[in-house]
Amino acid sequence: MDERPETELISIPATPRVSTPEIQTPSGQRSPRPAGQKSSTAWTPTSFISPRFLSPIGTPMKKVLINMKGYLEEVGHLTKLNPQDAWLPITESRNGNAHYAAFHNLNAGVGFQALVLPVAFAFLGWSWGILSLTIAYCWQLYTLWILVQLHEAVPGKRYNRYVELAQAAFGERLGVWLALFPTVYLSAGTATALILIGGETMKLFFQIVCGPLCSSNPLTTVEWYLVFTSLCIVLSQLPNLNSIAGLSLVGAITAITYSTMVWVLSVSQQRPPTISYEPLSMPSSSAALFSVMNALGIVAFAFRGHNLVLEIQATMPSTFKNPAHVPMWRGAKVAYFFIAMCLFPVAIGGFWAYGNLMPSGGILNALYAFHSHSIPRGLLALTFLLVVFNCLSSFQIYSMPAFDSFEAGYTSRTNRPCSIWVRSGFRVFYGFVSFFIGVALPFLSSLAGLLGGLTLPVTFAYPCFMWVLIKRPPKYSFNWYFNWILGWLGVAFSLAFSIGGIWSIVNNGLKLKFFKPN
Repeated sequence: MDERPETELISIPATPRVSTPEIQTPSGQRSPRPAGQKSSTAWTPTSFISPRFLSPIGTPMKKVLINMKGYLEEVGHLTKLNPQDAWLPITESRNGNAHYAAFHNLNAGVGFQALVLPVAFAFLGWSWGILSLTIAYCWQLYTLWILVQLHEAVPGKRYNRYVELAQAAFGERLGVWLALFPTVYLSAGTATALILIGGETMKLFFQIVCGPLCSSNPLTTVEWYLVFTSLCIVLSQLPNLNSIAGLSLVGAITAITYSTMVWVLSVSQQRPPTISYEPLSMPSSSAALFSVMNALGIVAFAFRGHNLVLEIQATMPSTFKNPAHVPMWRGAKVAYFFIAMCLFPVAIGGFWAYGNLMPSGGILNALYAFHSHSIPRGLLALTFLLVVFNCLSSFQIYSMPAFDSFEAGYTSRTNRPCSIWVRSGFRVFYGFVSFFIGVALPFLSSLAGLLGGLTLPVTFAYPCFMWVLIKRPPKYSFNWYFNWILGWLGVAFSLAFSIGGIWSIVNNGLKLKFFKPN
């Protein structure tokens, strides 16, 4: 590809770019309007090509100007072109749409973290559990809207990655320090946890299907991790974020299906005779406080995926006439409607079915422990198989930012796109590094409370600060106060939930496991 310096060019239809917010034009440039008609204060690049302006011009020139007006409205504006964007997995393809946005957001938003929500209810009880889950859902929906709007907040610039937006808001160095660790964990750490959960679920699926016939020389848990990792590496060879839209659709369908199946199967069975809905009692008031903080961290961790919002929106074309935030928000609203339909029934139905007898591994563990003999093997096996499919699909979308970082480092040094072999090598390396981390830290998938606290600012705090620092609402206005208060509340909750998560780890001696198969 020919090298050329970044310059301001008019984008072409094959590479549509960001829309520029309307700006005020000097009053002398506005078209005259009839008396009594309300004058508009907004200006667009084509507002001067009005019917009144065209009326005295001859037909050939009039056709040229009309065609130019249509072109400008369709293509957009002046923007800075970065050739490297065309080489990276996130921005390589710009043909995304609202359907892709819905698939990706739903695949990223529903997963194994939803299955441990009833564990939080066991510590919070009915009232505080439902209240905290509702507040968290509304709060993260608001910050999601903020991120969608800030993607194109600056004229001529698209913030295609979460860290880029953090740098624009907080500064180059501070933005990296604040956003890099939580976003890296939410990508790479979640991928590692998915290997653990996917491998253990495959082992359980194999045990359910084969029963005693396959117990002569079964695979060990680590070997199942390796099988699952190999499948993830094969699927990760799809080149870019738009190319995995089909996988995200599979992940979304399987997530909705198994989430519905686990709570329906749970509530349809007879409840344990010793069930109780009182919050679990602790030996001291400090232990009770830390347990509540850990439970709230589990609730916060259920709403992950905000670290991928800007990346998903970056796959869409954006013009002055059709900015990317419109289809992105449309798809996100659909996705989060279904996310609510998954999270709330799992949390409420799971707690109703098992109460404070809920195992630390969550509702799927409880279903296997209490009803493995009363539920038909086919239904139980299908539930576990759907979890495996969802983990395979979620691994791809959460790993994409890591693939993008690898290739960005390569292309910036070599000034050329990655070859197929280099790209494949990066993804094989990443998959096996995640595998070895999972083997070394097998308790990683059980740290939902701590990880919810550590990564909470990405979802609940940073977007509020970014809105104030980039959009600059009037000082001391409601908007200004509202976002500052929400942001600092998010930081305070992050510290409190992290402390609660650490206490839970120490108190349980790192013995938690997501599954405890017999």
